[in-house]
Amino acid sequence: MTQNNQPNPTDMIVQFGHRALTLEDVVAVAKGAKAKLKDTGDFQTYIQKGALFIDSLLNEEGVVYGVTTGYGDSCTVTVGLDLVHELPLHLSRFHGCGLGDILSTVQARAVMACRLSSLAIGKSGVTYELLQRIETLLNLDIIPVIPEEGSVGASGDLTPLSYLAAVIVGERDVIYQGVRQPTADVYAKLNIKPLKLRPKEGLALMNGTAVMTALACLAFDRGQYLCRLASRLTAMASLTLKGNSNHFDDILFAAKPHPGQNQIAAWIRTDLNHHEHPRNSDRLQDRYSIRCAPHIIGVMQDALPFMRQFIETELNSANDNPIVDAEGEHILHGGHFYGGHIAFVMDSMKNTVANIADLIDRQLALVMDPKFNNGLPANLSAATGARRSINHGFKAVQIGASAWTAEALKNTMPASVFSRSTECHNQDKVSMGTIAARDCMRVLQLTEQVAAAALLAMTQGINLRISQDELCQSSLTSSLAKTLDQVKADFELLTEDRPLESVLRQTVDKIQAGEWEVCS
Repeated sequence: MTQNNQPNPTDMIVQFGHRALTLEDVVAVAKGAKAKLKDTGDFQTYIQKGALFIDSLLNEEGVVYGVTTGYGDSCTVTVGLDLVHELPLHLSRFHGCGLGDILSTVQARAVMACRLSSLAIGKSGVTYELLQRIETLLNLDIIPVIPEEGSVGASGDLTPLSYLAAVIVGERDVIYQGVRQPTADVYAKLNIKPLKLRPKEGLALMNGTAVMTALACLAFDRGQYLCRLASRLTAMASLTLKGNSNHFDDILFAAKPHPGQNQIAAWIRTDLNHHEHPRNSDRLQDRYSIRCAPHIIGVMQDALPFMRQFIETELNSANDNPIVDAEGEHILHGGHFYGGHIAFVMDSMKNTVANIADLIDRQLALVMDPKFNNGLPANLSAATGARRSINHGFKAVQIGASAWTAEALKNTMPASVFSRSTECHNQDKVSMGTIAARDCMRVLQLTEQVAAAALLAMTQGINLRISQDELCQSSLTSSLAKTLDQVKADFELLTEDRPLESVLRQTVDKIQAGEWEVCS
Protein backbone atom coordinates (compact mmCIF):
# COMPACT_ATOMS: atom_id res chain seq x y z
CA MET A 1 0.00 0.00 0.00
CA THR A 2 1.25 3.50 -0.77
CA GLN A 3 0.22 6.74 0.82
CA ASN A 4 -1.37 7.54 -2.53
CA ASN A 5 -4.02 4.91 -1.82
CA GLN A 6 -5.40 7.30 0.78
CA PRO A 7 -8.12 9.77 -0.28
CA ASN A 8 -6.95 12.88 -2.08
CA PRO A 9 -6.56 15.48 0.70
CA THR A 10 -8.23 18.19 -1.39
CA ASP A 11 -11.41 16.08 -1.42
CA MET A 12 -11.45 15.72 2.37
CA ILE A 13 -13.09 17.78 5.11
CA VAL A 14 -11.54 17.79 8.58
CA GLN A 15 -13.88 18.61 11.47
CA PHE A 16 -12.70 20.91 14.28
CA GLY A 17 -14.41 21.31 17.65
CA HIS A 18 -15.23 18.84 20.42
CA ARG A 19 -13.40 15.99 18.71
CA ALA A 20 -9.84 14.72 18.95
CA LEU A 21 -7.75 15.31 15.85
CA THR A 22 -5.24 12.76 14.59
CA LEU A 23 -1.92 13.76 13.12
CA GLU A 24 -3.29 12.42 9.81
CA ASP A 25 -6.01 15.11 10.04
CA VAL A 26 -3.31 17.77 10.31
CA VAL A 27 -1.39 16.29 7.38
CA ALA A 28 -4.59 16.25 5.31
CA VAL A 29 -5.30 19.92 6.05
CA ALA A 30 -1.66 20.75 5.34
CA LYS A 31 -2.04 19.16 1.91
CA GLY A 32 -5.27 20.94 1.07
CA ALA A 33 -8.20 19.39 2.95
CA LYS A 34 -10.96 21.79 3.95
CA ALA A 35 -11.51 22.73 7.59
CA LYS A 36 -15.01 22.53 9.04
CA LEU A 37 -15.56 24.19 12.39
CA LYS A 38 -18.34 22.75 14.53
CA ASP A 39 -21.19 25.24 14.15
CA THR A 40 -23.89 24.02 16.54
CA GLY A 41 -25.41 26.59 18.85
CA ASP A 42 -24.14 24.70 21.91
CA PHE A 43 -20.57 24.74 20.66
CA GLN A 44 -20.65 28.42 19.74
CA THR A 45 -22.04 29.25 23.18
CA TYR A 46 -19.35 27.12 24.82
CA ILE A 47 -16.57 29.00 22.98
CA GLN A 48 -18.11 32.43 23.63
CA LYS A 49 -18.27 31.74 27.37
CA GLY A 50 -14.51 32.18 27.62
CA ALA A 51 -14.53 35.60 25.99
CA LEU A 52 -17.52 36.68 28.09
CA PHE A 53 -15.79 35.55 31.27
CA ILE A 54 -12.77 37.71 30.37
CA ASP A 55 -15.14 40.65 29.85
CA SER A 56 -16.80 40.07 33.22
CA LEU A 57 -13.45 39.93 35.02
CA LEU A 58 -12.45 43.21 33.41
CA ASN A 59 -15.70 44.81 34.55
CA GLU A 60 -15.56 43.39 38.08
CA GLU A 61 -11.86 43.27 38.96
CA GLY A 62 -10.03 45.16 36.23
CA VAL A 63 -6.96 42.86 36.37
CA VAL A 64 -6.21 39.93 34.03
CA TYR A 65 -2.71 38.83 33.01
CA GLY A 66 -1.97 39.69 29.39
CA VAL A 67 -5.13 41.77 29.24
CA THR A 68 -4.51 44.55 31.74
CA THR A 69 -0.82 43.75 32.24
CA GLY A 70 2.23 43.47 30.07
CA TYR A 71 3.53 40.10 28.95
CA GLY A 72 6.08 37.79 30.53
CA ASP A 73 8.55 39.69 32.68
CA SER A 74 6.44 42.79 32.03
CA CYS A 75 3.48 41.28 33.90
CA THR A 76 3.95 43.86 36.67
CA VAL A 77 3.31 46.69 34.21
CA THR A 78 -0.30 47.84 34.46
CA VAL A 79 -2.19 48.58 31.25
CA GLY A 80 -4.99 51.09 31.55
CA LEU A 81 -8.47 49.95 30.59
CA ASP A 82 -8.45 52.53 27.81
CA LEU A 83 -5.48 50.68 26.20
CA VAL A 84 -6.63 47.09 26.77
CA HIS A 85 -7.93 46.69 23.23
CA GLU A 86 -4.65 47.86 21.71
CA LEU A 87 -2.48 45.44 23.68
CA PRO A 88 -3.11 42.32 21.50
CA LEU A 89 -2.10 44.31 18.40
CA HIS A 90 1.13 45.39 20.06
CA LEU A 91 1.87 41.78 21.02
CA SER A 92 1.60 40.69 17.40
CA ARG A 93 3.64 43.63 16.15
CA PHE A 94 6.63 43.53 18.46
CA HIS A 95 7.02 39.81 17.75
CA GLY A 96 7.27 40.50 14.02
CA CYS A 97 11.01 39.80 13.99
CA GLY A 98 11.27 36.29 12.57
CA LEU A 99 14.17 35.43 10.29
CA GLY A 100 15.39 32.52 8.19
CA ASP A 101 13.54 30.66 5.47
CA ILE A 102 9.76 30.85 5.44
CA LEU A 103 7.64 27.80 6.15
CA SER A 104 6.28 26.08 3.06
CA THR A 105 2.57 26.47 2.42
CA VAL A 106 2.09 22.85 3.53
CA GLN A 107 3.87 23.58 6.81
CA ALA A 108 2.04 26.87 7.36
CA ARG A 109 -1.35 25.21 6.77
CA ALA A 110 -0.38 22.57 9.33
CA VAL A 111 0.43 25.36 11.80
CA MET A 112 -3.01 26.91 11.25
CA ALA A 113 -4.70 23.53 11.76
CA CYS A 114 -2.82 22.97 15.03
CA ARG A 115 -3.69 26.42 16.36
CA LEU A 116 -7.35 26.01 15.40
CA SER A 117 -7.42 22.62 17.14
CA SER A 118 -6.06 24.09 20.37
CA LEU A 119 -8.33 27.14 20.41
CA ALA A 120 -11.39 25.02 19.63
CA ILE A 121 -10.91 23.21 22.95
CA GLY A 122 -12.46 26.30 24.48
CA LYS A 123 -9.97 27.05 27.26
CA SER A 124 -8.33 30.11 25.70
CA GLY A 125 -10.89 32.88 26.20
CA VAL A 126 -11.38 33.64 22.50
CA THR A 127 -14.48 34.32 20.43
CA TYR A 128 -16.06 31.94 17.96
CA GLU A 129 -15.44 34.61 15.31
CA LEU A 130 -11.68 34.16 15.72
CA LEU A 131 -11.98 30.42 15.08
CA GLN A 132 -14.10 31.14 12.02
CA ARG A 133 -11.40 33.43 10.65
CA ILE A 134 -8.77 30.67 10.78
CA GLU A 135 -11.27 28.32 9.12
CA THR A 136 -11.87 30.90 6.38
CA LEU A 137 -8.16 31.45 5.77
CA LEU A 138 -7.59 27.72 5.41
CA ASN A 139 -10.53 27.19 3.08
CA LEU A 140 -9.64 30.14 0.86
CA ASP A 141 -6.00 29.04 0.96
CA ILE A 142 -4.78 32.39 2.29
CA ILE A 143 -1.56 31.31 3.98
CA PRO A 144 0.51 33.49 6.33
CA VAL A 145 4.15 33.99 5.41
CA ILE A 146 5.86 32.59 8.52
CA PRO A 147 9.65 32.79 9.02
CA GLU A 148 10.84 29.59 10.64
CA GLU A 149 13.40 31.07 13.09
CA GLY A 150 12.82 32.91 16.35
CA SER A 151 11.12 30.50 18.76
CA VAL A 152 12.69 28.97 21.86
CA GLY A 153 9.67 26.72 22.33
CA ALA A 154 8.34 28.37 25.53
CA SER A 155 6.30 30.71 25.83
CA GLY A 156 5.45 28.60 22.89
CA ASP A 157 6.02 29.70 19.32
CA LEU A 158 5.43 33.40 19.96
CA THR A 159 7.33 34.95 17.07
CA PRO A 160 6.29 32.56 14.27
CA LEU A 161 2.68 32.54 15.48
CA SER A 162 2.66 36.35 15.48
CA TYR A 163 2.57 36.07 11.69
CA LEU A 164 -0.76 34.23 11.89
CA ALA A 165 -2.09 36.83 14.32
CA ALA A 166 -0.91 39.62 12.03
CA VAL A 167 -2.73 38.14 9.04
CA ILE A 168 -5.93 37.85 11.05
CA VAL A 169 -5.79 41.61 11.72
CA GLY A 170 -4.96 42.31 8.07
CA GLU A 171 -1.21 42.93 8.36
CA ARG A 172 2.02 41.52 6.88
CA ASP A 173 2.08 39.11 3.93
CA VAL A 174 0.32 35.98 2.76
CA ILE A 175 0.73 33.46 -0.03
CA TYR A 176 -2.45 33.55 -2.09
CA GLN A 177 -2.86 31.82 -5.44
CA GLY A 178 0.85 31.01 -5.36
CA VAL A 179 1.95 34.64 -5.00
CA ARG A 180 3.32 36.45 -1.95
CA GLN A 181 1.36 39.65 -1.44
CA PRO A 182 0.24 42.00 1.33
CA THR A 183 -2.61 40.64 3.44
CA ALA A 184 -4.43 43.96 3.12
CA ASP A 185 -4.49 43.64 -0.68
CA VAL A 186 -5.88 40.09 -0.57
CA TYR A 187 -8.53 41.07 1.96
CA ALA A 188 -9.56 44.01 -0.23
CA LYS A 189 -9.86 41.75 -3.30
CA LEU A 190 -12.00 39.22 -1.43
CA ASN A 191 -13.98 41.76 0.61
CA ILE A 192 -12.72 40.31 3.90
CA LYS A 193 -12.70 42.58 6.92
CA PRO A 194 -9.66 42.45 9.22
CA LEU A 195 -10.57 41.26 12.71
CA LYS A 196 -9.92 43.43 15.72
CA LEU A 197 -8.46 41.13 18.35
CA ARG A 198 -10.31 41.17 21.66
CA PRO A 199 -8.59 41.03 25.06
CA LYS A 200 -6.58 37.79 25.44
CA GLU A 201 -6.94 36.82 21.74
CA GLY A 202 -3.46 37.93 20.72
CA LEU A 203 -1.99 35.90 23.57
CA ALA A 204 -4.22 32.92 22.78
CA LEU A 205 -3.12 32.90 19.15
CA MET A 206 0.59 33.21 19.82
CA ASN A 207 1.29 31.62 23.19
CA GLY A 208 1.31 27.95 22.24
CA THR A 209 3.07 25.04 20.55
CA ALA A 210 1.36 25.07 17.15
CA VAL A 211 4.48 25.47 14.99
CA MET A 212 6.52 22.69 16.56
CA THR A 213 3.44 20.42 16.72
CA ALA A 214 2.62 21.06 13.07
CA LEU A 215 6.15 20.16 12.01
CA ALA A 216 6.01 17.08 14.25
CA CYS A 217 2.83 15.87 12.52
CA LEU A 218 4.46 16.26 9.12
CA ALA A 219 7.69 14.65 10.33
CA PHE A 220 5.83 11.65 11.73
CA ASP A 221 4.02 11.14 8.44
CA ARG A 222 7.30 11.15 6.52
CA GLY A 223 9.09 9.08 9.14
CA GLN A 224 6.67 6.17 9.17
CA TYR A 225 6.77 6.06 5.37
CA LEU A 226 10.57 6.07 5.50
CA CYS A 227 10.53 2.92 7.66
CA ARG A 228 8.64 1.10 4.94
CA LEU A 229 10.82 2.50 2.18
CA ALA A 230 14.04 1.54 3.99
CA SER A 231 12.67 -1.99 4.38
CA ARG A 232 12.01 -2.20 0.64
CA LEU A 233 15.48 -0.81 -0.10
CA THR A 234 17.04 -3.44 2.16
CA ALA A 235 15.30 -6.20 0.21
CA MET A 236 16.55 -4.64 -3.02
CA ALA A 237 20.08 -4.39 -1.61
CA SER A 238 19.96 -8.04 -0.54
CA LEU A 239 18.99 -9.09 -4.06
CA THR A 240 21.65 -6.84 -5.59
CA LEU A 241 24.31 -8.42 -3.36
CA LYS A 242 22.99 -12.00 -3.76
CA GLY A 243 22.39 -11.87 -0.04
CA ASN A 244 21.08 -14.39 2.46
CA SER A 245 17.34 -14.15 3.08
CA ASN A 246 17.68 -16.40 6.14
CA HIS A 247 18.70 -13.29 8.06
CA PHE A 248 15.02 -12.26 8.09
CA ASP A 249 13.51 -15.61 9.08
CA ASP A 250 10.43 -15.42 11.30
CA ILE A 251 11.68 -18.10 13.72
CA LEU A 252 14.85 -16.03 14.15
CA PHE A 253 12.90 -12.87 14.93
CA ALA A 254 10.48 -14.60 17.29
CA ALA A 255 13.49 -14.95 19.59
CA LYS A 256 13.74 -11.15 19.96
CA PRO A 257 10.13 -9.96 19.92
CA HIS A 258 10.30 -6.19 19.55
CA PRO A 259 7.09 -5.71 17.52
CA GLY A 260 8.37 -2.92 15.26
CA GLN A 261 11.60 -4.76 14.53
CA ASN A 262 9.60 -7.87 13.70
CA GLN A 263 7.35 -5.86 11.38
CA ILE A 264 10.39 -4.61 9.46
CA ALA A 265 11.77 -8.14 9.18
CA ALA A 266 8.37 -9.36 7.95
CA TRP A 267 8.25 -6.72 5.23
CA ILE A 268 11.75 -7.62 4.04
CA ARG A 269 11.06 -11.36 4.29
CA THR A 270 7.91 -11.00 2.20
CA ASP A 271 9.73 -8.94 -0.43
CA LEU A 272 12.36 -11.68 -0.69
CA ASN A 273 9.77 -14.50 -0.68
CA HIS A 274 11.50 -16.19 2.25
CA HIS A 275 9.18 -18.88 3.59
CA GLU A 276 11.34 -21.97 4.18
CA HIS A 277 13.35 -22.27 7.37
CA PRO A 278 16.95 -23.48 6.99
CA ARG A 279 18.01 -26.53 9.01
CA ASN A 280 21.62 -25.37 8.90
CA SER A 281 22.21 -22.66 6.32
CA ASP A 282 25.11 -23.17 3.95
CA ARG A 283 25.18 -19.41 3.53
CA LEU A 284 27.00 -17.58 6.26
CA GLN A 285 26.50 -14.02 7.33
CA ASP A 286 25.97 -10.87 5.28
CA ARG A 287 27.42 -7.64 6.62
CA TYR A 288 25.61 -5.79 9.37
CA SER A 289 24.02 -3.21 7.08
CA ILE A 290 22.00 -6.07 5.53
CA ARG A 291 21.74 -8.56 8.40
CA CYS A 292 20.92 -5.98 11.09
CA ALA A 293 18.64 -3.78 8.98
CA PRO A 294 15.46 -4.81 10.88
CA HIS A 295 17.19 -4.00 14.15
CA ILE A 296 18.19 -0.53 12.89
CA ILE A 297 14.98 0.45 11.12
CA GLY A 298 13.00 -1.31 13.85
CA VAL A 299 14.08 1.17 16.50
CA MET A 300 12.08 3.86 14.76
CA GLN A 301 9.20 1.53 13.95
CA ASP A 302 8.96 0.61 17.64
CA ALA A 303 9.18 4.28 18.70
CA LEU A 304 6.33 5.43 16.45
CA PRO A 305 3.49 4.57 18.91
CA PHE A 306 4.89 6.68 21.74
CA MET A 307 5.77 9.45 19.30
CA ARG A 308 2.19 9.46 18.03
CA GLN A 309 0.87 9.60 21.60
CA PHE A 310 3.06 12.60 22.48
CA ILE A 311 2.23 14.48 19.28
CA GLU A 312 -1.52 13.85 19.34
CA THR A 313 -1.84 14.70 23.02
CA GLU A 314 -0.12 18.03 22.35
CA LEU A 315 -2.27 18.57 19.26
CA ASN A 316 -5.45 18.10 21.29
CA SER A 317 -4.39 20.29 24.20
CA ALA A 318 -5.03 23.85 25.24
CA ASN A 319 -1.42 25.01 25.34
CA ASP A 320 -1.52 28.76 25.92
CA ASN A 321 -1.35 30.74 29.16
CA PRO A 322 -3.37 31.53 31.14
CA ILE A 323 -6.01 28.82 30.75
CA VAL A 324 -9.54 30.17 30.94
CA ASP A 325 -12.01 27.91 32.73
CA ALA A 326 -15.18 29.79 31.84
CA GLU A 327 -17.59 27.23 33.29
CA GLY A 328 -15.88 27.13 36.69
CA GLU A 329 -14.88 30.81 36.39
CA HIS A 330 -11.15 30.41 36.96
CA ILE A 331 -8.11 31.98 35.33
CA LEU A 332 -5.29 29.46 35.76
CA HIS A 333 -1.70 30.51 35.20
CA GLY A 334 0.72 27.79 34.18
CA GLY A 335 3.23 26.66 31.59
CA HIS A 336 1.25 24.68 29.02
CA PHE A 337 3.10 26.56 26.28
CA TYR A 338 6.22 24.53 27.14
CA GLY A 339 7.04 22.21 24.23
CA GLY A 340 9.09 19.57 26.04
CA HIS A 341 7.16 16.56 24.76
CA ILE A 342 7.44 17.66 21.15
CA ALA A 343 11.12 18.53 21.65
CA PHE A 344 11.78 15.03 22.97
CA VAL A 345 9.93 13.36 20.09
CA MET A 346 11.71 15.43 17.48
CA ASP A 347 15.14 14.91 19.02
CA SER A 348 14.40 11.18 19.23
CA MET A 349 13.02 10.94 15.71
CA LYS A 350 15.96 12.73 14.08
CA ASN A 351 18.27 10.22 15.77
CA THR A 352 16.36 7.21 14.43
CA VAL A 353 16.00 8.76 10.97
CA ALA A 354 19.69 9.60 10.70
CA ASN A 355 20.51 6.02 11.64
CA ILE A 356 18.40 4.92 8.67
CA ALA A 357 20.37 7.31 6.44
CA ASP A 358 23.57 5.74 7.71
CA LEU A 359 22.21 2.24 7.10
CA ILE A 360 21.25 3.00 3.50
CA ASP A 361 24.58 4.74 2.90
CA ARG A 362 26.40 1.59 4.06
CA GLN A 363 24.24 -0.57 1.80
CA LEU A 364 25.15 1.73 -1.08
CA ALA A 365 28.85 1.37 -0.24
CA LEU A 366 28.58 -2.42 -0.47
CA VAL A 367 26.85 -2.53 -3.85
CA MET A 368 29.31 -0.03 -5.40
CA ASP A 369 32.50 -1.83 -4.36
CA PRO A 370 33.60 -4.85 -6.43
CA LYS A 371 35.40 -6.18 -3.35
CA PHE A 372 32.01 -6.68 -1.66
CA ASN A 373 29.25 -6.74 -4.31
CA ASN A 374 29.64 -10.36 -5.47
CA GLY A 375 30.65 -9.82 -9.07
CA LEU A 376 28.93 -6.61 -10.10
CA PRO A 377 30.90 -3.90 -11.93
CA ALA A 378 32.47 -1.09 -9.92
CA ASN A 379 30.04 1.73 -9.14
CA LEU A 380 27.28 -0.32 -10.83
CA SER A 381 28.27 1.00 -14.24
CA ALA A 382 26.53 -0.85 -17.07
CA ALA A 383 29.13 0.21 -19.63
CA THR A 384 30.82 -2.64 -21.51
CA GLY A 385 34.01 -3.23 -23.47
CA ALA A 386 36.31 -0.30 -24.11
CA ARG A 387 33.65 2.10 -22.86
CA ARG A 388 34.12 0.88 -19.27
CA SER A 389 37.27 2.91 -18.78
CA ILE A 390 35.57 6.29 -19.18
CA ASN A 391 32.26 5.55 -17.45
CA HIS A 392 31.86 5.92 -13.70
CA GLY A 393 28.28 4.88 -12.98
CA PHE A 394 27.10 5.86 -9.50
CA LYS A 395 30.52 6.94 -8.18
CA ALA A 396 29.55 10.59 -7.60
CA VAL A 397 26.07 9.67 -6.40
CA GLN A 398 27.67 7.58 -3.65
CA ILE A 399 29.87 10.54 -2.70
CA GLY A 400 26.73 12.69 -2.54
CA ALA A 401 24.96 10.12 -0.37
CA SER A 402 27.94 10.12 2.00
CA ALA A 403 27.74 13.90 2.26
CA TRP A 404 23.99 13.86 2.91
CA THR A 405 24.40 11.13 5.51
CA ALA A 406 27.21 13.00 7.28
CA GLU A 407 25.07 16.12 7.51
CA ALA A 408 22.11 14.12 8.81
CA LEU A 409 24.27 12.55 11.50
CA LYS A 410 25.72 15.94 12.44
CA ASN A 411 22.20 17.28 13.05
CA THR A 412 21.34 14.62 15.63
CA MET A 413 22.66 16.71 18.53
CA PRO A 414 19.56 17.10 20.75
CA ALA A 415 18.26 20.66 20.58
CA SER A 416 16.28 20.23 23.78
CA VAL A 417 19.41 20.27 25.94
CA PHE A 418 20.36 23.74 24.69
CA SER A 419 17.90 25.69 26.81
CA ARG A 420 18.74 29.39 27.05
CA SER A 421 17.50 31.87 29.65
CA THR A 422 15.86 34.82 27.94
CA GLU A 423 13.31 37.63 28.36
CA CYS A 424 14.82 39.06 31.56
CA HIS A 425 15.09 35.52 33.01
CA ASN A 426 11.32 35.03 32.96
CA GLN A 427 11.77 32.40 30.25
CA ASP A 428 14.72 30.88 32.10
CA LYS A 429 14.15 27.24 31.08
CA VAL A 430 12.81 26.65 27.58
CA SER A 431 12.14 23.60 25.41
CA MET A 432 13.78 24.44 22.06
CA GLY A 433 11.02 22.28 20.58
CA THR A 434 10.70 24.24 17.36
CA ILE A 435 14.42 24.07 16.66
CA ALA A 436 14.31 20.32 17.35
CA ALA A 437 11.41 20.01 14.89
CA ARG A 438 13.22 22.02 12.22
CA ASP A 439 16.32 19.86 12.71
CA CYS A 440 14.19 16.75 12.32
CA MET A 441 12.70 18.03 9.07
CA ARG A 442 16.22 18.67 7.75
CA VAL A 443 17.39 15.19 8.76
CA LEU A 444 14.34 13.72 7.00
CA GLN A 445 15.13 15.70 3.85
CA LEU A 446 18.74 14.47 3.81
CA THR A 447 17.71 10.88 4.51
CA GLU A 448 15.13 10.97 1.73
CA GLN A 449 17.91 12.11 -0.61
CA VAL A 450 20.02 9.10 0.43
CA ALA A 451 16.98 6.86 -0.12
CA ALA A 452 16.44 8.35 -3.59
CA ALA A 453 20.03 7.53 -4.52
CA ALA A 454 19.54 3.99 -3.25
CA LEU A 455 16.30 3.48 -5.17
CA LEU A 456 18.10 4.25 -8.41
CA ALA A 457 21.23 2.30 -7.51
CA MET A 458 19.46 -0.84 -6.31
CA THR A 459 17.24 -0.79 -9.40
CA GLN A 460 20.41 -0.60 -11.48
CA GLY A 461 21.98 -3.45 -9.50
CA ILE A 462 19.00 -5.78 -9.82
CA ASN A 463 18.76 -5.08 -13.54
CA LEU A 464 22.45 -5.88 -13.92
CA ARG A 465 21.85 -9.22 -12.19
CA ILE A 466 18.95 -9.91 -14.55
CA SER A 467 21.01 -8.97 -17.62
CA GLN A 468 23.79 -11.31 -16.45
CA ASP A 469 21.26 -14.17 -16.04
CA GLU A 470 22.00 -14.30 -12.32
CA LEU A 471 18.45 -13.37 -11.39
CA CYS A 472 15.20 -14.22 -13.13
CA GLN A 473 12.70 -11.38 -13.54
CA SER A 474 9.84 -13.81 -12.99
CA SER A 475 11.26 -14.80 -9.60
CA LEU A 476 10.72 -11.30 -8.17
CA THR A 477 7.85 -10.84 -5.77
CA SER A 478 5.04 -8.68 -7.08
CA SER A 479 5.86 -5.96 -4.54
CA LEU A 480 9.49 -5.69 -5.63
CA ALA A 481 8.56 -5.94 -9.29
CA LYS A 482 6.12 -3.04 -8.84
CA THR A 483 8.79 -0.83 -7.27
CA LEU A 484 11.27 -1.66 -10.04
CA ASP A 485 8.68 -0.80 -12.69
CA GLN A 486 7.92 2.49 -10.98
CA VAL A 487 11.59 3.47 -10.81
CA LYS A 488 12.29 2.35 -14.39
CA ALA A 489 9.47 4.60 -15.62
CA ASP A 490 11.71 7.55 -14.65
CA PHE A 491 15.18 6.03 -14.86
CA GLU A 492 16.91 4.26 -17.74
CA LEU A 493 19.75 1.83 -17.09
CA LEU A 494 22.88 3.92 -16.51
CA THR A 495 25.19 2.77 -19.29
CA GLU A 496 26.85 6.01 -20.40
CA ASP A 497 27.56 8.68 -17.77
CA ARG A 498 24.89 11.36 -17.59
CA PRO A 499 23.80 13.97 -15.04
CA LEU A 500 21.42 12.41 -12.50
CA GLU A 501 20.38 15.51 -10.58
CA SER A 502 17.02 15.83 -12.28
CA VAL A 503 15.95 12.21 -11.71
CA LEU A 504 17.26 12.32 -8.13
CA ARG A 505 15.16 15.41 -7.39
CA GLN A 506 12.14 13.79 -9.02
CA THR A 507 12.68 10.65 -6.93
CA VAL A 508 12.96 12.68 -3.71
CA ASP A 509 9.73 14.50 -4.58
CA LYS A 510 7.97 11.17 -5.07
CA ILE A 511 9.29 9.86 -1.76
CA GLN A 512 7.96 12.94 0.02
CA ALA A 513 4.62 12.53 -1.73
CA GLY A 514 4.51 8.83 -0.76
CA GLU A 515 4.28 7.71 -4.39
CA TRP A 516 6.62 4.71 -4.32
CA GLU A 517 5.19 1.25 -3.71
CA VAL A 518 6.69 0.37 -0.34
CA CYS A 519 4.45 -2.16 1.37
CA SER A 520 3.90 -5.78 0.42
